[in-house]
Amino acid sequence: MHAQGNSMSSNAMSRRHGAGAHVEFDFDEAHRVRVGMVCFLCSEVAFFGTLIVAYLTYLGQDTTGPTPAEVLSRPLVVAGTAALLASSLTAHLAVSALAKGAMARFRACLAATISLGVLFLAGTAVEWQGLIRDKGLLISTNLFGTTYYTLVGFHALHVTVGVLLLSLMLVLSQAGVVSREHREGFEVVSWYWHFVDGVWVVVFTVVYVIGF
Repeated sequence: MHAQGNSMSSNAMSRRHGAGAHVEFDFDEAHRVRVGMVCFLCSEVAFFGTLIVAYLTYLGQDTTGPTPAEVLSRPLVVAGTAALLASSLTAHLAVSALAKGAMARFRACLAATISLGVLFLAGTAVEWQGLIRDKGLLISTNLFGTTYYTLVGFHALHVTVGVLLLSLMLVLSQAGVVSREHREGFEVVSWYWHFVDGVWVVVFTVVYVIGF
């Protein structure tokens, strides 16, 4: 009986230890994902910081035109900026809705975020079409063209990646794959979107305010 009691006690401790290990694994997994995203975003800060420094370094160094003031259009970019900033709000509302299990509201906010992101990209495409076709500004035209298209182009690429990620989340949600249990994962994805929006505020200030 004593041996049996020890065996039962040992099994109970094993189960408790197993359950505790499982909880610890879940915490570690979520922690790793968050730390991984933070590290990735830090590397992105360094990347965009390099592009911004390069833009400011060569600003005004051209011996031939056109200059930023001659070709850039603020009204179109301001509209796109407003759309992108609004998408940060809808992304935050989507996270809140998912945390509460309000899936219909989550999908609506997510769709609005995607739409605003696409609207921003459409505005960038229209601006670039005018710059290339009407103003003759190519990436090889001068230093301004090179640094401008590189900086704004890489940001647009990041927005495109964000739109694709959010679209995938929307499709999975409609298929019933994404639920309230995935709130932390989606929140980490939303960090990327907020980061892209924040970077654009800096890019807009540098290109369309300081360098205009």
